[in-house]
Amino acid sequence: MTFSTKILLDFVDTIDLKDKKFLELGCGSGIISLLASKKEAKVTASDINQTALDFLEKNTTQNQLDVQTVFSDLFQNLNGQTFDCIVINPPYYPREPKNVKEQAWFCGEDFEYFEKLFAQLPHFLKSAQCFMILSQDCDLKKIKAIALKNTMTFELVVEKREMVETNYIFRIVSS
Repeated sequence: MTFSTKILLDFVDTIDLKDKKFLELGCGSGIISLLASKKEAKVTASDINQTALDFLEKNTTQNQLDVQTVFSDLFQNLNGQTFDCIVINPPYYPREPKNVKEQAWFCGEDFEYFEKLFAQLPHFLKSAQCFMILSQDCDLKKIKAIALKNTMTFELVVEKREMVETNYIFRIVSS
């Protein structure tokens, strides 16, 4: 588990999720989704890595939790759905991913992941609070500029330093 995942877990644990529609966008292992389900949220976990989704389904069953998994590139297969809370731990290193595994880390040389994300996100912000964790290692200025171009801004909610890395949880809001 990365520092950012642990920080995000601790943050999600403070949110009242009972009966809330919760989306973990790009869930990877789905540990955040499992916690949200334990907190009695109605959970959807999406990812572009089918293997990760298969393991999450197995963990959901073993832990007797309820998590709906959706194979989706960002919001592509989530049209028509609404959520109360969206959590994103995005890829943010500017490099072209060579395979689906690398898509968890690399957002494309020109930040294509964020271009797509912030083009799609405004529709979902109408009903949802959205939280994103980012590291000091990423180009925050560039990511914020892409969001602003799509009429969204970042509000700092948590700043946490773990050993050598500082992570930030932002609430993304329509400006």
